[in-house]
Amino acid sequence: MKPRIGFLGTGWIGRHRMEAMLESAAIEAIGIADPSPEMAQQAAQLAPHAQVVDGLAALLALEPDGIAIATPSALHADQSIAALERGLAVFCQKPLGRTAGEAKAVVEAARTADRLLAVDFSYRYTEGMRRIAELVRGGDLGRLYAADLVFHNAYGPDKPWFYDAAQSGGGCVMDLGVHLVDLALWLFGEDVSEVSSRLYAKGDPLKPGDARVEDYAVAQLTLAGGASVRLACSWRLDAGQDAVIAADFHGTEGGAALRNVNGSFYDFTAEHFRGTAREMLASPPDAWGGRAAVDWAQRLVAGERFDPTAQELVRVAAVLDRIYGR
Repeated sequence: MKPRIGFLGTGWIGRHRMEAMLESAAIEAIGIADPSPEMAQQAAQLAPHAQVVDGLAALLALEPDGIAIATPSALHADQSIAALERGLAVFCQKPLGRTAGEAKAVVEAARTADRLLAVDFSYRYTEGMRRIAELVRGGDLGRLYAADLVFHNAYGPDKPWFYDAAQSGGGCVMDLGVHLVDLALWLFGEDVSEVSSRLYAKGDPLKPGDARVEDYAVAQLTLAGGASVRLACSWRLDAGQDAVIAADFHGTEGGAALRNVNGSFYDFTAEHFRGTAREMLASPPDAWGGRAAVDWAQRLVAGERFDPTAQELVRVAAVLDRIYGR
C-alpha cells in the first residue's frame, strides 16, 4: 500500500515536489492545505482525489502517513514537530529551523517518534553533484583541502516574509547559503572548527542586533581536518545574468566543479580537472529538482523510520548560527 501523504503549502516549490512524488508513483496524495485558495486548487489539479482542507490541524485529521511542508520558514519547526508527534514522517523545505535550537528540537521529535525526517537539500541530487561525490568518495581527487562555493540570485525572493528576520531567520544566507553549507558538510564529512563572516544589507555592513536581513554575505569556514571552505551568496547582485551558482572542490590529486549554465537556476555542468585537462561529468538536461522528495517517498515505501544522519541537519543549522554570529 502506498504511503498516504498530506501537502502543507502548495506554492510553486510545494507543487513541484508534490508533482515529482506523484509522478514517481510512490505515494498517494490525500490532503492539500494552503492559505491561498488559488494555490490549493492548482495543487488539486495534480491530485483530484485529494481533499483540500483548511490548515495543518485539518490535514493531520486525515491521518496521513507523512506530510510534505513548504510553508514560510518561521513555521517549519513547529509544524514538523506537530506532525512527528502525531506519528507522521516529514519532508520539509529548508531551513528546518531558523536556528540550530529549532532544528535540534525537530530532530529529537523525529528520534522520539521513530519517524523518517528529511529536508529538501535538492542540490545534492543534481547529476553533477552525484558524480563529484563519487569522485571524492572514490579517492579520485585525493585529499580534499579546499572549496569555493557561490550562489548569487540576481532577483531575490518576492514574498515579504523573507525580509523579516523574525519570520525568515535571516536573509540570503538562510535562503541560499544553507545549500552551500550543506554541500560542504556532506562532501567533506567533517565538523567546522572556525567560522568568520561578513554580512551586508544594500552595501552596508550589518552589526549584531541589526533588524535588517543580509542581501550579500561572505564566510570562511575551517574544517576540523584543516580544509578551507569559502562561500558567498546574495540577492539582487548585479551579476549580469539571472544567477551565478558554482561549487569548486580542490584535492591533492585533482579538482571538480559544478557550475550553472548561462545564468540558469536549473541547468548545470560538472567537470573533473587534472592539471590543465578537463573531463565533462554531467551536462543538461537533468530533471533534478524533485529527486530529494522522491527519495524520501521511496524510503517511506521501503518502511524506513528514523535515520540517525538527520543529526546533520542540526550541524548545518549550527554553522549558519555561527555565520550570523549568534
